[in-house]
Parts: sequence; C-alpha cells; structure tokens
Amino acid sequence: MNGAQAMVKCLENEGVEMVFGYPGVAICPFYDSLLDTDIKSVLIRTEQNAAHAASGLARVTGKVGVCAVTSGPGATNLITGIATAFADSIPLVCITGQVNSELIGSDVFQEADITGAAESFVKYSYLVKNAEDIPQIFKEAFYIANTGRKGPVLIDVPIDVQNAPVRKFKYPDSVSMRTYKPTVKGHIVQIKKVIAELEKAKRPVICAGGGVLLGDAQKLLREFSHRHKIPVVTTMMGIGAMQTEDPLYFGMVGNNGAPCANRAMNEADMIIMVGARVADRAVNQPEIITKNKVLVHMDVDPAEIGKNAGPTIPLVGDAKHIFSDMLEQELDGDYSEWVVCLQEYEKTMTDTRKPDPAFVDPAEFVRRLSDKMEQDAVYVADVGQNQIWSCRNCKIR
Repeated sequence: MNGAQAMVKCLENEGVEMVFGYPGVAICPFYDSLLDTDIKSVLIRTEQNAAHAASGLARVTGKVGVCAVTSGPGATNLITGIATAFADSIPLVCITGQVNSELIGSDVFQEADITGAAESFVKYSYLVKNAEDIPQIFKEAFYIANTGRKGPVLIDVPIDVQNAPVRKFKYPDSVSMRTYKPTVKGHIVQIKKVIAELEKAKRPVICAGGGVLLGDAQKLLREFSHRHKIPVVTTMMGIGAMQTEDPLYFGMVGNNGAPCANRAMNEADMIIMVGARVADRAVNQPEIITKNKVLVHMDVDPAEIGKNAGPTIPLVGDAKHIFSDMLEQELDGDYSEWVVCLQEYEKTMTDTRKPDPAFVDPAEFVRRLSDKMEQDAVYVADVGQNQIWSCRNCKIR
C-alpha cells in the first residue's frame, strides 16, 4: 500500500461515500486510488465549488464533507469555500495535493503554502511529511472537524508522500489529543443558575442559533420550550430549530428579521442565547440585549461567549447535553401572559405591503412553494434579497 491508497482506506474507515473535487498532477495518486473503491468521485467545475458542495452535503446529512483538489491554484481556489464552512461551523475535511517534499519553499510550478494561506479559516491543518502518519492524521482530522464547534480541517499531502510505501496500515479506533478536549457537558452549577433565573423571570425568550442544529438539539429545545411555555426566536442560521407554525415560535431576529421577534428580544427580561454568535446580522446593538436583562449565553465554543455581549451567566457546552440536563431540573414558572402578549404583537405586526397584482410577489411565491413542498424537501437560498424572502416566508416543518 502507498500513501494515496492509505488516504482512501482512511476515508472508507470513516464511512465517506462521496468526494467532491478536481484532479491535477499533485493529487493524481489519490484520485487513481479512489477508482478502486465504492467512494463516488464528484467532478466539479472549479475548486471553490468542491468545498461548497462538500459543505452542502455536510449541512444536509450531518456527516463530514470531503473535498480533494490539486496544489497551487487548485488549493488557493478552495479558500472561499473553506472560509464559508468556517463561518458557519460546518465540518469539512479538505485534502490538497502538494509538490514534492524536497521542493517545498523553492517556488516551483504550482506550489503554494496552502496551510499558511488557509490558517485563518480552518480549525486545524496538517502538512503530511511521512506516509506512515496518514492513518493517525486522518483520524484526528475527522475528529477535530466534527466535535466541539465544528469546522473545516485541511490536510496537505505532497505527491512523493502519496507515492511512498506504507508498510503497516492500522486505522486508530479512537482519538485522544492532549491539546484538544472540547467541553461537551455544561457545568451543573451554571445550569442551576439558569433555572433559578427562569423562576424569577416574567418574560423569558430563547434565541436559537445554528449551534442548535449542528448539535442536533432541536428536539430537546422544542421539548423544553413546550414543557415550560417559553417563546423561541432564531437567528438566520437557527431557522429550523423550531417549526415555523409552532405557536411558541415568533420568527427570525435581526435587521431583516420579523418585527415581532425583534420586539420579543427588546422587551424580554431574560434572554437565553443558544449556539449563536450575537453577531451584527442578528443583534445590531448588543448593548440592548444586556441592558436591564439577564443574558444567558450557551455555546460549545468558549471564545464566542462574551465576545460581542457580556452574559450574566456564561454556559460552555453542547446544546444537546445542556437541554437534556435542564429538562431534568424542576422549574416553576408561568409565562402564559408573555406568550399571549407576543401572539397579539404577531397579529398586529404583520406585513402591510400591497403587492402589485400584475407581478409575482416573491414573498407569496415562497409561501406557496413551501406549502407544495414535501416535508423533507431540501430548500436552498442563495445570499441576497431572495435569502430574506426565503427566511421570512418559507415554512419549515
């Protein structure tokens, strides 16, 4: 077995079914080895789309997306897709070919320092120097990409390493990295503080971000919301955490969000921010959500907590584990008046536009389209005004 065959064997061990990419000289040994497996190679037309397509697969399936491109311009073309996955916390393993190890640094044909160039947009990157290290590196890469705050990992493999012999292939059963141990379970003392504040609150609201979906916590969030009748709003990345027509869901927040959702955030006396960055699109003025309010910020990434708004109660951990623990706590709170108040706001703050009947109204078009769609249909919206129409009008079931 050579290094390229070992790379493919690693992907098989991880259950990878599809690799998106574009072959070139420096990654050809890998692509040649891919032909001997059941892994489907999906040819794209430009490397940027390899990362975007792998990202789409990861978003839909929850599995790690994989892409593979050649060295130099092939690798640098990948960066926009990597940066997109990094911004949205999407798990990717990005494999790039590299020139011969002894030529690295000599500016030979199609050489680029891709590990250096992508450093701002990856959770971690590897430059493979020894073919024998490939099983360990791939196991770590998939583990890093799909744990904690998920994200892209880059593996740069010189062509001579792909062709080098691997005398003993053993794929590790588990990973234990001294420098990488993400916090999964929330601290029980902090969880009890949240429950204590909820018992005192009259107008609490949960603001769910993309971390709820990435952490597969939407069912537990819905259960917690329904058990205690706590209203929920979402960021754009959090859409789908609640079903659109759920009576406790009041829409997307932010400068393009639903007026009722923004009013709920403004008038709440307690906000539980879950898996959200408190970034400008969702919260234009962070000081508003901290003034005269209890702010709880839950996130698996401790670097996000307090970055844009100082929380009253910080809570590091995975949303699924935290909601599971919170559901075990006793909570005696009555928020029925607050829910009725928001439902009245929702009725009075509806869209008052009067579209010209001579033209197609995009908002109405999206509503009718989503009525006709299957419950498990995949709806894709590009960025721009069409994204806003989609966020406001597509019904998530």
